[in-house]
Amino acid sequence: MSYGYSARLININKKADHKMLGVKLGRVCVKQNIPVAKVSQHFGVSRQTVYNWFCGVNAPHTTCTDAIKVFIRSFKPSK
Repeated sequence: MSYGYSARLININKKADHKMLGVKLGRVCVKQNIPVAKVSQHFGVSRQTVYNWFCGVNAPHTTCTDAIKVFIRSFKPSK
């Protein structure tokens, strides 16, 4: 099943600062086809907040950063 990230969102995410945690999260979610609704529920924030993270508009609040790092690491292949 495809959750259909828009080409616009993908393009904005690609152009955003790759060092930002929310942008990294966005790249993982697009690659893994994880729906924004699932991400927003997981972190207890709105879907709009997640989109803003993905686009680099806002950075995740410090209360979410550790959980986001763990989430991202869970999709990286182990060495």
